[in-house]
Amino acid sequence: MRVLVVEDDEETAQTVAVGLRRAQMAVDVALDGPGGLERAMCNDYDVIVLDRDLPGMHGDAVCSELIAAGNRSRVLMLTAAATAEDLVDGLSLGADDYLPKPFDFPVLIARIGALARRAHPAVPPVLQHGDLVVDTARRTARRGERALELAPKEFGVLEVLLASKGRAVPAEELLERVWDDAADPFTSAVKITISRLRAKLGNPPVIETVAKRGYRI
Repeated sequence: MRVLVVEDDEETAQTVAVGLRRAQMAVDVALDGPGGLERAMCNDYDVIVLDRDLPGMHGDAVCSELIAAGNRSRVLMLTAAATAEDLVDGLSLGADDYLPKPFDFPVLIARIGALARRAHPAVPPVLQHGDLVVDTARRTARRGERALELAPKEFGVLEVLLASKGRAVPAEELLERVWDDAADPFTSAVKITISRLRAKLGNPPVIETVAKRGYRI
């Protein structure tokens, strides 16, 4: 799952980003409205966590621009205000959810997960292939009776492959969906992560390499 956090308070933004990464999400950060809009337009995010009170361009304007451009990312708006009027205003702009500050971090993670499962195409809360089961809500994975201890990138790759329902997923797409924008497009990170994931999944193998097309379950 790839998330964009648009928040002008750098300490808050980085704290949220660290917490989301610990929850096995790939996270990019923007500190103002124009920067957030540019990143959202250039990258494919599952969820955008968007503060309303942003410098350079108000969060409402950012949300409106995204909707007008047909951006398919789900938008979770954050605000220090918590009135019913603010809630109506935010949702009427096209935001998918609304969370007042201060918020409990587990609630933020749950809201982001719920929005990601409503993405296009929708990802079900539980992904399964044979005895391999991934719970996207609880961020857990198991094979048969064995719990899988997966690193965040391993979990992300497995989630994307399972959600693709047998489609071969190019390494470039995995890099875009699971890593953040600091990732080197020429890195061998995807190949290494697939190798480690295969070792943890065990036998019989479930990840197939498709020549010149990528990887699939």
